[in-house]
Amino acid sequence: MAPLPIALVQTRTPASPEAALAHVTPLIRQAAAGGAKLILTPEATNFLIRDRDRRETVLALQDDDGVVTGLRALARELGVWLLIGSAIVKSGVAGDDRAANRSLLIDDRGDVVASYDKLHVFDVDLPTGERWRESAAVRPGDAAAIAGTPWGPLGLTICYDIRFPQLYRALARAGAAMIAVPAAFTVPTGEAHWEILLRARAIETGCWILAPAQGGTHEDGRRTWGRSTVVAPWGEVVAKLDHDEPDVLFATLDFDAVDRARAAVPQLAHDREFGDPA
Repeated sequence: MAPLPIALVQTRTPASPEAALAHVTPLIRQAAAGGAKLILTPEATNFLIRDRDRRETVLALQDDDGVVTGLRALARELGVWLLIGSAIVKSGVAGDDRAANRSLLIDDRGDVVASYDKLHVFDVDLPTGERWRESAAVRPGDAAAIAGTPWGPLGLTICYDIRFPQLYRALARAGAAMIAVPAAFTVPTGEAHWEILLRARAIETGCWILAPAQGGTHEDGRRTWGRSTVVAPWGEVVAKLDHDEPDVLFATLDFDAVDRARAAVPQLAHDREFGDPA
């Protein structure tokens, strides 16, 4: 298979969908102008708002979200495949008013061809005193997802999912050659764990790991880590932004590297069932 030119878009998403679309659009145009055929944006591309009441004023169903519809049109105009790392949208589940944190893969005609709702929500109390309860506002998904692309299967994950290796193992065993990890990592966890976890998931699966990130201090006061990263199947970092500023990171994926890594260490063929520890 021919190498795939990609781009990761690093953002500092504003607190309104209108401003978010204006923020990310020129970065996606820059990525397409640089030759990328597959472009990935971070988690929460459509807005970042901590206050739940304020979120409710902008929250929309997927088909009514202005950023989603705007980026579908942009993908069609540019003739590129675009992964909206995630959009915060109404889940549409009766009796549950929480949102969905949803990845959306858009093809070069502007059609949504795959979606994935974040499985693992971020409920933590960090040593720094930061407290996060994503489950209060976000309904977790209930299924893993692999999306078909012209270049092979793309596994879909979001941010906190990176800490659950069984998900990545399942995606690799189901055929994924590349796995997306769009994120809005906190600074303490990003500084300590971001690159280590990305490299570990690549090594364990023999997959390309594509991790576009939010970065910097946002309007709602949160701080995110940035450092968007591409990791090859053998575990080496082949492209990385060393800052938190909005930017575009380019890389080229060689899918022969997947075969080489898995031939050298055929771990996916060596999984064994086992009982629970006594």
